[in-house]
Amino acid sequence: MGAVVADDGPSGVKAPDGGWGWAVLFGCFIITGFSYAFPKAVSVFFKELIREFGIGYSDTAWISSILLAMLYGTGPLCSVCVNRFGCRPVMLVGGLFASMGMVIASFCTSIVQIYLTAGVITGLGLALNFQPSLIMLNRYFDKRRPLANGLSAAGSPVFLCALSPLGQILQHEYGWRGGFLILGGMLLNCCVCGALMRPLEPPKKSEATKEPAEKKVKKKLLDFSVFKDGGFVIYTLAASIMVLGLFVPPVFVVSYAKDLGYQDTKAAFLLTILGFIDIFARPICGMVAGLKWVRPRCVYLFSFSMIFNGFTDLMGSMSVDYGGLVVFCIFFGISYGMVGALQFEVLMAIVGTKKFSSAIGLVLLAEAMAVLIGPPSAGKLLDATGRYMFVFIIAGIEVTTSALVLALGNFFCIKKKSEEPHTKEAAAEREELNKSEDKTPEDAKVDSIEVEQFLKDESEKNGEVVTNPETCV
Repeated sequence: MGAVVADDGPSGVKAPDGGWGWAVLFGCFIITGFSYAFPKAVSVFFKELIREFGIGYSDTAWISSILLAMLYGTGPLCSVCVNRFGCRPVMLVGGLFASMGMVIASFCTSIVQIYLTAGVITGLGLALNFQPSLIMLNRYFDKRRPLANGLSAAGSPVFLCALSPLGQILQHEYGWRGGFLILGGMLLNCCVCGALMRPLEPPKKSEATKEPAEKKVKKKLLDFSVFKDGGFVIYTLAASIMVLGLFVPPVFVVSYAKDLGYQDTKAAFLLTILGFIDIFARPICGMVAGLKWVRPRCVYLFSFSMIFNGFTDLMGSMSVDYGGLVVFCIFFGISYGMVGALQFEVLMAIVGTKKFSSAIGLVLLAEAMAVLIGPPSAGKLLDATGRYMFVFIIAGIEVTTSALVLALGNFFCIKKKSEEPHTKEAAAEREELNKSEDKTPEDAKVDSIEVEQFLKDESEKNGEVVTNPETCV
């Protein structure tokens, strides 16, 4: 608990790329699953809430929206807490909050109380677990980090496939109150995952060097210097545009199938297909991203995955039967899994280990507004036009635009900046070469005579001349 400095990226600590890192990866897998799947799994209980409180579907949908808003919008708060207290204590407190919110919600008597408990408190608890788990994963993996990110991201589709049927069983057997109570007990497993996040110990230093290091950590609870990095700014802009359309197709594909006249069970099976493909797409993409030739160009692979996702949305808008929607879900599951596996890996590669805890909080805050705007604006477009085709087209355009922003911004802005120092160095080298060429042979001869005379004089004064292998040429 006392080694909070480890979360600020201690110098000299090498990522083990295994060992206890696999336990950290397991914990991150579970936390990612709960964080992304729980807001969707809670929707199983909406019909009972509508019946008991006499409200509309839009009122209950706010529960999932608040959960997602807390997960994304509290990013800077999580960064400050991690940089101040460390990942493990923050995750333990977050697990208690997540569980407590659902347990208290089981005793609520109004929908507003459920907003505050199941929405705000549980959402804050999940946020306090999700972000620190990614930070610890970044600490423990370096060479195998793309694979680790892909495996941890697979927790989202796995838990979605598991929690939705479980929620239906709990609702049928115990009602929504009993279901909330049991799910609250399950969320206590976040505390177990938090206990797995053992901080890496920095190398032992003298007392004189420890004091300034501690003072430096306390000053930077949230590092805004990441905005000076052009790569981070471009990534944040692209990610915000991407989130506008990324989550729209999974929300509307079931309704799309029902609108075409297919049964509820057959329409819901489309999400099962999408989730099943997603489970395998994420770790496979992580393995590909870890290849020696691909990893330095991971940002372009991420751009390709977004273009692939946007193109899939555009093709899906032309679906006129169930077979077309099945093909859409297969390709969307592949592209969606690629995006999920690469989004945080690319951010880690851009900002580095030391600034990642602050960078991820700021990125999630920027994405929070897009998460809240995306699906509701698509719903309004659907109400105005009455056609799902336009919803999918807009989503595809938004995701494709984000890919172009990331790829072109990285190619034209970041690449030019990295080449500038090399051009200056090359110019300096050319000047040195010109100076050396301007020297006449007589000048070179005089210089060599002077050097020999100097060495001779020194040997007479101090004995033999000893050449240092580190400095002699």
